[in-house]
Amino acid sequence: MRIIITIQHPAHVHFYRGIISALQQRGHEVFVFARDKDIALSLLEQYDIDHTVLAGTADSITELARVQATYEARLFREALRIRPDVMTAIGGVAVSHVAPLVGARSVVWIDNEGVQSHRIMTPLAHIVCTPQRFRDDFGDGHVRYDGFHELAYLHPNRFSPDPNRLREYGIEPTDPYFFVRFREWSALHDVGEAGFSHEAKRDLVSFLADHGDLYVSSESDLPEEFASYQLPVPPHLVHDLLAFANLYVGDSATMATEAAVLGTPSVRAQSFAGRDDMTNFLELAEYGLLYSTADDRQAVEKAKSLVRTANHDTFRRRRERLLADKIDVAGFATDLLVRAGTNQAVYNKG
Repeated sequence: MRIIITIQHPAHVHFYRGIISALQQRGHEVFVFARDKDIALSLLEQYDIDHTVLAGTADSITELARVQATYEARLFREALRIRPDVMTAIGGVAVSHVAPLVGARSVVWIDNEGVQSHRIMTPLAHIVCTPQRFRDDFGDGHVRYDGFHELAYLHPNRFSPDPNRLREYGIEPTDPYFFVRFREWSALHDVGEAGFSHEAKRDLVSFLADHGDLYVSSESDLPEEFASYQLPVPPHLVHDLLAFANLYVGDSATMATEAAVLGTPSVRAQSFAGRDDMTNFLELAEYGLLYSTADDRQAVEKAKSLVRTANHDTFRRRRERLLADKIDVAGFATDLLVRAGTNQAVYNKG
């Protein structure tokens, strides 16, 4: 088969890299197309994944719309040339639009309820894949699996943290340290939403720095006052850093989930958190691996409490219970793409 995979975020690189390798090992041709977003391109290069860049970055909502239109037009041109059997993406607006025009099947993956772009994507997609407890129902083409996107690359079958990789960069994994992530709220679906205020960031950073080593990651440039906490490891080692951390705190949804499935105590502050939060966050909270709140001050206080009281054996056991209930998502995704591209029946996986 010929398979097109599109990448528009660094997390998409992690999700698809094991799938790309497995498809190629089975003899399929894989074509990867990307948009320049954060560190997505550098990750593709680090993992030696051949790719073509279709569009650049965007600095405003208006610019983002223009970039997305350019991305979709160029993807259509490339798909006409390749004539793929199947096209796949996370989010998948462009893929859902382009695939029917070139005779391909589209497989899109989503895990975030309430996103407006789903309205222009899901009606056209052939297959929509979501975690098992996803709140919305997309009809006959909706496939559910018992897992999270992040288990495509952080399941033990796919990832084993290595302390020696951190020691090469001067980090001793057995010493107490904390990982903080601040995101940039500039995407189309971020309008009206927010994470940590600057005052809350200051309080959080000051407290954590007094209780161990601190490493801060940010989508935008770090303020000068936080510059000394810049990550000492390259981006592809961030999951090793998360796995051995005593605590993760941030307003990044993806990284909060990554920390949780690795068994690291995780605190997330996002303005849309709460009772009607996305189901993956609610489920991880049920396992006791993730604390979410819309109040950044509450998040800081929860982080302080976990620094003082968190028992890491407890979090390890909670992770083991999670993994016993969930699947290896990369293996499932690989099989599903092959079945979709050869017009075989697809199936839910619990």
